[in-house]
Amino acid sequence: MAALTAEMKDFIAHNLAWITTVSKDGELDLGPKMSMFVVDDTHIAYHERTAGQHYRNLQDGSPLVIAVANLAEKKGYRFRGPVTLHTEGALYDEQVRIAEEKGTKKPAAIPVMEIAEIQDLASGPTAGKTIVKD
Repeated sequence: MAALTAEMKDFIAHNLAWITTVSKDGELDLGPKMSMFVVDDTHIAYHERTAGQHYRNLQDGSPLVIAVANLAEKKGYRFRGPVTLHTEGALYDEQVRIAEEKGTKKPAAIPVMEIAEIQDLASGPTAGKTIVKD
């Protein structure tokens, strides 16, 4: 697994994440996820609230790509890795409690990515280059 640095964890916590999934028919789906959070050094996750196309794609085995960027800083990261959908258990229950505290919709699932690759999205010569790969 690829590990997050303290700087990456802080970056994820303070910037908007976008995810991409692919349907069984090959159609890409892109959307923002305001609930992205760091689980630990090698996992990131979000609250799947709508149970819409992204969720169906993940249920069907779609890969997941997460990109987090900050335009003012011209900096960002892209994460790739396998996903496990949590719809019960300690992690799910904790995130339902957090959603309730924040007054947001109860998540249908918590997709958790095991980070296999981290890529640099900073502007310049390192854009798109792999920082670390499992």
